[in-house]
Amino acid sequence: MGNALTQKILITLGFLFAYRVLAYVPTPGVDLDVIKGLFDSPGGITGMANMFSGGAVERMSIISLGIMPYITASIVMELLAATFPTLGQMKKERDGMQKYMQIIRYFTIFITIVQAIGVSMGLQSMTGSAGQSAVMIDPVEFTILTTFSMLTGTMLLMWIGEQITQKGIGNGISLIIFAGIVSGLPSAISNTVRAVNAGEMNFLVILGILAIMLITILAIIYVELGERRVPISYSRKTIMQNQTKRVMNYIPVKVNLSGVIPPIFASAILMFPLTMLQSSSSEFATAIADSLAPGGITFNVVTFLLIMFFAFFYASIAFNAKDIADNLKRQGGFIPGVRPGEHTKEFLNEVASRLTGSGSVYLAIISTIPFMLISGMGASFYFGGVAVLIIVQVALDTMRKIEAQRTMSQYDTLGNVGL
Repeated sequence: MGNALTQKILITLGFLFAYRVLAYVPTPGVDLDVIKGLFDSPGGITGMANMFSGGAVERMSIISLGIMPYITASIVMELLAATFPTLGQMKKERDGMQKYMQIIRYFTIFITIVQAIGVSMGLQSMTGSAGQSAVMIDPVEFTILTTFSMLTGTMLLMWIGEQITQKGIGNGISLIIFAGIVSGLPSAISNTVRAVNAGEMNFLVILGILAIMLITILAIIYVELGERRVPISYSRKTIMQNQTKRVMNYIPVKVNLSGVIPPIFASAILMFPLTMLQSSSSEFATAIADSLAPGGITFNVVTFLLIMFFAFFYASIAFNAKDIADNLKRQGGFIPGVRPGEHTKEFLNEVASRLTGSGSVYLAIISTIPFMLISGMGASFYFGGVAVLIIVQVALDTMRKIEAQRTMSQYDTLGNVGL
């Protein structure tokens, strides 16, 4: 393994360790004993938020909001870029991309402040089993401290994610979510073993839960590695010019073109209003929050529809048929039976649309059905297809990037010795 690859892996692990340390830094003025009472049951928005934050919500850490404000800001900017051509053009330019990312950061600050104020107000109205308040200091002082603490925590997470992407291995934001979910596995296993020993769960139920998990993981791996290979032919002149080079004779189009983005986007979109609604003292707002609670029919239907929408939306951004068709024509390549240029673009769009249709249904089913089944079995931990999908997707993506880095290191070594 090359020194550059080793350094990248160590940098990634170092930043992820810093993220886990931040999860144990509590927000000032909070009675943690009262907060822990909320997590007696694994369901609800608290369980979902706790899973994505790596247990930071349960400890009411300064990173309790996690990376979700940044993701929400990114969603809004992507939608705006798709709507307004000027903003879309900004993304394609180097200087424009810097401005684009800066707007996302400012918008993240705004969303974090709004959510932090909502959380602080919700905590002030919260009491423990003995009637003690969850807040131990002056309400105004607590709101200010909570807002600044959580804003600092979220900005640190955003910075860590960007540093991992630039200097480490893999996508920093995805790895942060991955690390948060994985960190909850030991606790989930110990809680399940304790429930079985106490007679609260039947051993056959545990086998059923494990079977659902295994089927979910295998289905995800099978689909994520699946692709449609569109054959390409090259003119004799192009082949002669590239005798010493490997010319790819197909275009790989993945079944799931949008990757793990749709479930993450859907979760971020749902968690933002739920966080705000639960902090409200209004009976109407509480009723809406209860109807949208994870595990309910409304929540799963909304999740299903949001994932399908974001799957089509993000696939249209990730797969640019026009650029592929133009590059093929420029390089003297063509799809057999399809004319170069506009016809090739239409053919590729049709292939991508069909795959995205089945891929979006797969994503929506994986993100809702396993959670409904396991929740119905009375699992003592929060489990959802979204979590498994993120773990498998990020693991596969990181392995690909490590393999690519190793291949590059081998080429560099051969070049240095003159081979």
